[in-house]
Amino acid sequence: MLNVFLGRQPILDRKQNLIAYELLFRAGSGNSADITNDVEASANVVINAYGQLGIQRVLGRQRGFINVSRELLMSDAILLLPTRHVVLELLESISITEEVVQRCLELKRLGYRLALDDVTQVDDQIRQLLPIVNVVKVDVLTLTENEIGCVVETLKNWRVTLLAEKVDNQARAGICMAMGFELFQGYYFARPEIVKGRQIEPAKLSLLQLLALVTHDGEIDGIEQLLKHQPGLSYNLLRMVNSVAAAFPHKIGSIRQAVMVLGYRQLQRWVQLLLFASNASGGGMSNALMQTAAVRGKLMESIAAIDRPGDRNYHDQAFMTGIMSLLDALFGIDIRQIVDKLQMPDEIIQALLTREGRFGQLLRLIEASEKGDRMQVDAILAGLGFLDMPSLRQAELGALKWASHINQQASSAHK
Repeated sequence: MLNVFLGRQPILDRKQNLIAYELLFRAGSGNSADITNDVEASANVVINAYGQLGIQRVLGRQRGFINVSRELLMSDAILLLPTRHVVLELLESISITEEVVQRCLELKRLGYRLALDDVTQVDDQIRQLLPIVNVVKVDVLTLTENEIGCVVETLKNWRVTLLAEKVDNQARAGICMAMGFELFQGYYFARPEIVKGRQIEPAKLSLLQLLALVTHDGEIDGIEQLLKHQPGLSYNLLRMVNSVAAAFPHKIGSIRQAVMVLGYRQLQRWVQLLLFASNASGGGMSNALMQTAAVRGKLMESIAAIDRPGDRNYHDQAFMTGIMSLLDALFGIDIRQIVDKLQMPDEIIQALLTREGRFGQLLRLIEASEKGDRMQVDAILAGLGFLDMPSLRQAELGALKWASHINQQASSAHK
């Protein structure tokens, strides 16, 4: 069976909550479109999203913005799309004729939501559709600040939602926020994710939910219920607990017993490692990322122990920061979505999103060391004040040894 691919780029509101995805044509796993035919590209997105991958998997509870060519807009095939799931995004290549205007009015009466794509000026053609469409996507990449202001001022005369697209840096994001845009899309917020047709792993969401419960010392009943709905996770948990609890006179036979024997701290680490091991079966990049994540977690913990020797909670949070710092790269999930799901402590969130704060400092130190940037490492060590190069190298060797051992355990638990 051939793989099928689909690009999916988040659309966020002013508080950076996920509101929708734009679904993008992708011919392969590379994160580029290579479109030679608008009709074919739009049709492929629809077929892959609904027929091959499943719309629930692609969108969850969010809406999907789908690029629509003139041919697809005028075709009856577009009526196969359920109105509750999609926003029809009219490509800028569509010539706005009376026929197109009437078709848009008809689709709106049927309950479809419409968006204009790649708007850079409000000309007479676009004005014909402004009373009909719901969203106008302004291409802010190609415009100056004054030009963006002129477009926004004109569009405020209509009841449309303004979406800033192709926002590629913090300065441009700030400008668009100040001008009153309600929705945002672009590389500054999140690059498109690639959804692949042969990677259906519903257990990942359960793992994230489980990690959230354990991290916040959730009720054991909730943890037990979540695990009961994931037989594979339950099996792995019982197998792992029985392997490390050989001293017990009886085998551990229930999820509740397993959680109580393991304890929340070790359960948290087991879940974190399973998140990485769940992607490791494909080898290559996933295995390498899993290894790096495990090293980062242990190294962060070791450095935190030098920083505050008696603060066990601080050590645990450092471990979590390190191991979570690569989840976005591993799963192709924007780190903000992971942070939102887990509701982690502010210092961890700050470190993961901006590399600021104490944990952010430690992450930057580890990342600089991974890159072999000795000048950066020396500068950060000097700023920390409690760690020198020999101690860092010793901690790195210990983390590598630990990660190698734990990687073998996690891999065997998935066999």
